[in-house]
Amino acid sequence: MTELPKIELHHHLEGAAPPALIRDMARARNLDISRIFDADGGYVTGDFLQFLDTYEAASSALRTPEDYARLTSAVLEEAAAEGVIYLETFLAPDFCGGCDLSAWVDHLEAIREAAGRAEGQGILLRANVTCIRHFGPDRAREAALCAAETAGDFVVGFGMAGDERRGRPRDFAYAFDMAREAGLGLTVHAGEWSGPASVREALADLRVDRIGHGVRAIEDPGLVDHLVEAGTVLEICPGSNVALGLYPSLAAHPVERLRRAGVKLTVSTDDPPFFHTTMRREYARLAEIFGWEDSDFAAMNRVALDSAFCDAETRAKLKTRLEAADV
Repeated sequence: MTELPKIELHHHLEGAAPPALIRDMARARNLDISRIFDADGGYVTGDFLQFLDTYEAASSALRTPEDYARLTSAVLEEAAAEGVIYLETFLAPDFCGGCDLSAWVDHLEAIREAAGRAEGQGILLRANVTCIRHFGPDRAREAALCAAETAGDFVVGFGMAGDERRGRPRDFAYAFDMAREAGLGLTVHAGEWSGPASVREALADLRVDRIGHGVRAIEDPGLVDHLVEAGTVLEICPGSNVALGLYPSLAAHPVERLRRAGVKLTVSTDDPPFFHTTMRREYARLAEIFGWEDSDFAAMNRVALDSAFCDAETRAKLKTRLEAADV
């Protein structure tokens, strides 16, 4: 099952940066971020707040469009080696040019050009612009403007990441309305560090198409029924949830209970080097712990394909590749 072509929908570009790449970039700028690396050279994560701190410190080493082009090439090379054929990654204008529209356009073009070069490796990249929740609603509007002004065949979605315990979804409704009017698909991190009520609020106040994580919906049977009825897709990242201590082990993770209840879901790595995971590892562990078979993974990838924010032409190409693997 680990060799199946894979579609990944919940992924942060900076969060996929190889630690060696970030160390090199920091060294070149005399930037001391040694505190974010452990003795083996990997990232120090700890709990969720420490993870956010490490993430933002690592991102501070990325300054220029050329940095992001280099990052994109490295990330896509690793993802393609894991069998990923389509990747939607979160891009934050806050990190790519400080939410300045002109700087954002320059960063985005560099990322897009690097993605184009990587297509020869069999992987397609699309971008979901994301605002950072703990940076506040005003900053979210600036990120949404960047998203709306560059919406198209590459920028296909808009979302919100960060500390979901800060603010309420309705505080960010204006930003999501801007993105919706630009024709972008919508997703939001919810139901991870806040309970099932955060999922309900995100669906009601932001009217999103997908929920990032969403695993704590399992605590509310009525919400699970609603997700099934509405066909809402959860972007589940089991390895991330276990690494950050949301669940003590994969065996305790609700991914299988949600799947058996009929909730549509996909599996992603979130921030792979931070959580010592890969797409192959995610698949292998789900097979080991829950007995998932090739047919289960194939069905999950069809859900991912149907809920991807890409255009119809891209979806048709990906469908052909998935079907060829099913033969």
